[in-house]
Amino acid sequence: MRLSKMYFRTLREIPSDAEIPSHQLLLRAGLIRKLASGIYGYMPMGYRVIRKIEQIIREEMNEKGAQELLMSAVQPAELWIESGRWSDFGPEMFRLKDRNEREFCLGPTHEEIFTDIVRDEVKSYKDLPINLYQIQTKYRDEKRPRFGLMRCREFIMKDAYSFDRDWEGLNRVYEDMYDAYTQIFKRCGLDFRAVEADTGAMGGSDSHEFTAMSEFGEGKIAYCENCSYGATVEKATCDSAIPEQHEASLELREIHTPNVKTIDELTKFLEIPGKKLLKTLIFSAKNELVAAVLLGHRELNIVKLVNALGVQEHELEFATEEDILQCTGAAVGFAGPIGLKNIKMLVDREVPLEKNTVIGANKTDYHIANVNYGRDFVGDHILDLRMVEEGDSCPLCGSGVKLARGIEVGQIFKLGTKYSEAMNGTYTDEGMKEKNIVMGCYGIGVSRTMAAIIEQHHDGDGIRWPLSVAPYHVMIAVVNVKDELQMEMGEKLYRELLSNQIEALLDDRDERAGVKFKDADLLGIPIRITIGKRASEGIVEFKLRKEKDKEELSYGHVISRITAILKEAGIQ
Repeated sequence: MRLSKMYFRTLREIPSDAEIPSHQLLLRAGLIRKLASGIYGYMPMGYRVIRKIEQIIREEMNEKGAQELLMSAVQPAELWIESGRWSDFGPEMFRLKDRNEREFCLGPTHEEIFTDIVRDEVKSYKDLPINLYQIQTKYRDEKRPRFGLMRCREFIMKDAYSFDRDWEGLNRVYEDMYDAYTQIFKRCGLDFRAVEADTGAMGGSDSHEFTAMSEFGEGKIAYCENCSYGATVEKATCDSAIPEQHEASLELREIHTPNVKTIDELTKFLEIPGKKLLKTLIFSAKNELVAAVLLGHRELNIVKLVNALGVQEHELEFATEEDILQCTGAAVGFAGPIGLKNIKMLVDREVPLEKNTVIGANKTDYHIANVNYGRDFVGDHILDLRMVEEGDSCPLCGSGVKLARGIEVGQIFKLGTKYSEAMNGTYTDEGMKEKNIVMGCYGIGVSRTMAAIIEQHHDGDGIRWPLSVAPYHVMIAVVNVKDELQMEMGEKLYRELLSNQIEALLDDRDERAGVKFKDADLLGIPIRITIGKRASEGIVEFKLRKEKDKEELSYGHVISRITAILKEAGIQ
């Protein structure tokens, strides 16, 4: 492609609304164009990267026997009502009606659609297993779109759905998809970890998330350096690090704490550590009040709480001041587990292990000291409710876990019979007995993967694309396009590269050399060939984007040098 003919524009200044490197560079390099909050279009150079990622995905999915198709993004409400998710999915779903008042949604995911097409076709065990996938645009009405392609309302996704006779078959395809995803993200040049994850709105049992490591990632993972354990912080199991307590139980004592409402204020007022305080958080879940009790220095894990309650996250809200007053008799900030009225109480597993704690007195401006679980109050359930913290014990080996930020680029799920039972997806086995199809689903955020690659492959000058996903492999920069010899050499090299199936850009713009070099670095083209004053001697300048040094090379060696680099990278 000749750059003088290409539709693109680079920016020198960082856009004011771009917060993280990938968002800044996607806009500055002219790879995407913002249409509205959380909605972006892909410009020619950016769309080439998307197609490279898609091709890698196709190759690895096809290698595992998956078949590609394409379903509509517009989905009838009836299928979602049948599965039970029309109301469960929540406000992130874009809903619409046609002129006949029939309800539809813009697909946030496609479990219902794929289950529907398979149940209509599959009748016998001989028709299974099946693994179908598509690469398509998905829609989710994010409450706070941010970080460019990381959290947006319209995004490109590869989603696959497997259909098996039994769990043994599902386990096999799950391992195949795990292997395929590992290869996909390796080929995309990502440093990633596969960790246990919560199944969320998709449902099912086991799940693994593929997380690209990045300090700007919205997600966090917990992992152990001494064993294989890894999980998202929402999923990570928290084993208590509290040693056996030999402290004697003391008598309850009421303390006047005027206007001291928060844990931070209370630790300072009483001069005690947060672990000696209990916080009681009150929520409304489907119009039922529920209290979560945990040590003061711990953070509540909302995902664990909604899973314990069997509700969706959007169905859980903090209780109103009126509700809190009704069940505690006190203002907000003074709730405690003793004497709560008409409320279910869930208690974190660490709470019974700590002695002589301080709680809210359910009386405005008062707390109670020396509270002990079992003697003074008892919860309805004791379970793991807290968010994992760095140094917490690994559930496999007991070592201290580490925390790291990352970007979710893919996730795989064992759905089991969640959808086939709800939607009557059955087959007849060898004994003519009707059984439910066992399902799995497997997603990759294609557009998010592009952003994750940039997060891991950039410097102060711009993007540094891995060769496997670069929009073009080579940039030929002609320093002076008015110099006939330079231009003739540039044209000749351009044609030779194309004839050798090497993707090349010819920068034939009438611009200063500095502008061309800055654009080449910003765009992140892996190899740059500069044709300048030494063209008359048959000498060009050769530079790799990932390296600072450049070298002079005779024209006759350019093609072989580039071919060798591409071959080493598995491109040719």
